[in-house]
Amino acid sequence: MRPSDWYLTEDVDDFLTRAGGFLRARPAAHVMQLTWAERVRVRGAGAFAQVPVFGSLAEGGEVTGTFYHFPPRGLGLSPLTPEQADSLAAQLAGRGLTPASVGADHDTATAFAEAWQRHTGATAKLRDIRVRLYRLGTLTPPDPHPAGRARVLGEEDLDQAVFWCGEFARAVGEDVTVDAGTWPRTRYADKRYTLWETPDGTPVSVAGMNPLIGGQIQVDIVHTPAHLRGHGYAGAVTAAVSRAALAAGAQEVVLFADRSNPTSNALYQRLGYRPLSDWSGYDFASGG
Repeated sequence: MRPSDWYLTEDVDDFLTRAGGFLRARPAAHVMQLTWAERVRVRGAGAFAQVPVFGSLAEGGEVTGTFYHFPPRGLGLSPLTPEQADSLAAQLAGRGLTPASVGADHDTATAFAEAWQRHTGATAKLRDIRVRLYRLGTLTPPDPHPAGRARVLGEEDLDQAVFWCGEFARAVGEDVTVDAGTWPRTRYADKRYTLWETPDGTPVSVAGMNPLIGGQIQVDIVHTPAHLRGHGYAGAVTAAVSRAALAAGAQEVVLFADRSNPTSNALYQRLGYRPLSDWSGYDFASGG
């Protein structure tokens, strides 16, 4: 396979014209491709630090793989074979592109990391945080149900959304500032959020969901402060958001969970989510 078989573009509409059908045919496997392409389409390429690059691989007239790159950040890949990953590494290296990292299903990320080392001499370090992708089967609400109610946040609740997303970002160690000034540029701004509130109206847990894209909705984020865990709040708010996603027309509902957290993984499976694939990330450092 030749590196030139990859088609690269900075035009997200061009990318979606070429690869949209391929991505939508397996929306769960391509959740990140669909999400980031839609984010660029809605916000415009100028909303990002540098112009994003998208790519698609055609074999026999059919798209078989895709990637996105948000310089100076990393690559996001659709599932690729080792040969496809190698051809992409050769293409990017030949163009002088230097992604800081790669993220994808574990086999694809590993194949690309190994290929990138071969083509550039860079070193690749596997990240400690690895996640599992789940897809909802039959939603099974928690029983017993904690006291309280779900409340969807509206535009008038922006301060609440900013606060809870900031808390989530700090809890997971995400290197991002979430405040009223940065909010429109963060990945959190295009989600709809639901709080679980106790009977006296105290918010105790939050869950968000992305817009409907390709018939699919991703539940993202889910967060309960450490001192409030163990009461069933996360299960209740996740069930509420999952139900809302189905009501919004989602044919598939997906979410990611940290594989090192047995509590959250068990919770999602009790709610009816089933594991699809494990995802990993590698960070690159120059070999020079």
